[in-house]
Amino acid sequence: MNVTLPILLGFSAAAVGTALPGLLNLTAAKVGMRDGKNRAVWFAFGASLVVFFQTLVAILFARFIDNRADIKVLLQEIGFVLFFLLTLYFFWSGKKMKNPKKKEEIKMRSKSSRFFMGILLSSLNLFPIPYYVFISVTLASYHYFYFDNYFIYAFSTGAAVAAFLIFLAYISFFKKRDHDNSFIAKNINYIIGTITGIVTLITLFKIVMKD
Repeated sequence: MNVTLPILLGFSAAAVGTALPGLLNLTAAKVGMRDGKNRAVWFAFGASLVVFFQTLVAILFARFIDNRADIKVLLQEIGFVLFFLLTLYFFWSGKKMKNPKKKEEIKMRSKSSRFFMGILLSSLNLFPIPYYVFISVTLASYHYFYFDNYFIYAFSTGAAVAAFLIFLAYISFFKKRDHDNSFIAKNINYIIGTITGIVTLITLFKIVMKD
């Protein structure tokens, strides 16, 4: 089987899913502005590593998850709690950014801590799982996707590579801006908090509508 097709499909699916401003790519940009590009790259690597495993798990259990409404509701309830807590955290962090003492504190953080931060935040983001379930099942219905190990691993690799490159694009874009005067740089925690807040409300709405 040609390895190009599953890699391109995974790459395209991840590019569409992560290109718009979201929790992970904006956090990667924030790390780049506050801690430097090297630490931001480690964050992106950690987040992308989780994307690989999330895609893998989603595809392996695609049919099972798709046919079990109770599991979908459970994932939504878990996601609601986690994103609510993240919303509180980022709005709290937005206020703390006004304290100049925090700048020295952030610079002391190591590359490994940013790597594990990327793993943690990406793990908390459960939305890629139903997204890749939907993508894989839809592509399979048109005979573009096959549920064998070779195809699944190649697809997951393509998704992880795409996510990593998009994170790098956000890091590079925001690093070139004047982060001392940039509105986005000054309010990036509030922006991320607003995004997680919107996701929280959407998730709550879905949960309520299920009942």
